[in-house]
Amino acid sequence: MEPKLYRPPPEVRGMTSLDKDAFTQTITVPALRVPIGVLNKVVKSLKKSSIQRPGVPRVVQDKEQSSDFRLVLLDPRRVSSPSSFSETEAEALRSFSVSEELHYYELKLTYDNLKSEEVLEAVLPQGQDVTSAFSRVGHIAHMNLRDHQLTYKNLIGQVIMDKNPGVTCVVNKMNIIDSTYRNFKMEVLAGEENMVAKVKENGVTYEFDFSRVYWNPRLSTEHQRVVQLVKRGDTVFDVFAGVGPFAIPAARLGASILANDLNPESYRWLQHNCKLNKVESKVRAFNLDGRAFIRGPLKQELPVLMRGTSAVHVVMNLPALALDFLDAFRGLLHHQEPPCDENLPTVHCYGFSKDDDPDTDVVERASRSLGFPLKHRCSVHFVRNVAPNKDMMCVRFTLPKDVLFGSDAEESEAIEEPASKRQKCEETTNAT
Repeated sequence: MEPKLYRPPPEVRGMTSLDKDAFTQTITVPALRVPIGVLNKVVKSLKKSSIQRPGVPRVVQDKEQSSDFRLVLLDPRRVSSPSSFSETEAEALRSFSVSEELHYYELKLTYDNLKSEEVLEAVLPQGQDVTSAFSRVGHIAHMNLRDHQLTYKNLIGQVIMDKNPGVTCVVNKMNIIDSTYRNFKMEVLAGEENMVAKVKENGVTYEFDFSRVYWNPRLSTEHQRVVQLVKRGDTVFDVFAGVGPFAIPAARLGASILANDLNPESYRWLQHNCKLNKVESKVRAFNLDGRAFIRGPLKQELPVLMRGTSAVHVVMNLPALALDFLDAFRGLLHHQEPPCDENLPTVHCYGFSKDDDPDTDVVERASRSLGFPLKHRCSVHFVRNVAPNKDMMCVRFTLPKDVLFGSDAEESEAIEEPASKRQKCEETTNAT
């Protein structure tokens, strides 16, 4: 293991209230005395050997306060004698007529010069996991602390805020995602309690109250992947739209969007973001249960769309439940005559799987919900690993004609989104 430049004072171990002064330490580092005229060239030549710490200058005034010379500070882990320089570095020093004689400088390191990992490693009990990982949502750093770290939660929050410019609020997730509205309770560890975040994803700006809606910055690639399948003139039904990460980019491409979310806060911010991105004329927003949206607005619009030539997409991104909602398509249009040249919708349905074979698992579950075998009739895309032995997958398939127009719609006990609020449905152009 590489020796450490900074060795924290033992008294900081177990600290729960941050005392920045306690981390101050003076270390002795080697240095080269360099004439001013070649200083920049020498610094450039010694990039690998010079000291590199946050807030620590690599060049300082020499002890003699000479206006003709400066000291270039070196990393003591890399340079302990003149022979430590690489052949290339030694040749550069000779060409600049710089002596390889080492001088020594007393360097004061403070809390400001330390990385977050170093501070937390010094404070938390030895042998326990140290985390400085977080998700960034605008000005908010979102952490998921383990039980043994909770004693130090406020200190951890302060360190994360100090060491990450632009972060003015640090929160910790307190429980799993609320199945009703896909948001979770959180505790502010440090900073302001302003939960209204502004983020930019794939060139689109979103604003929302992070404490009351669902937003996952790790899904930006997946949002982009699906949106790229949408063409101008297509129609997208976004069953669980959230604040619009699928709907708004697709609308910007020229598609017509019907976007729905049960959470009144998501519905409100969806409308807000449509206006923010000037696509309110392309998006109709709904505040319905997912199944009610499928059996209502989607069912109403689909027959006309299926007689057209532009593609129809149905996005169902509620991975905890979406596969179970596929039964809402059974017999959806069974009272109608199938068009001769049907333009069947493409469904993008997300699900979690803990199975050893997640591809097969999500296809079998989707097939059971639809009442129709999808094997060899669909594609499965791995989205991300969300936890040990838990994957997020996306099943993509053309909605079978036999499912939509089947006369024997199986009456199954529907799994619904929990208790719908008062149903609201209006175009975002009419929203205030």
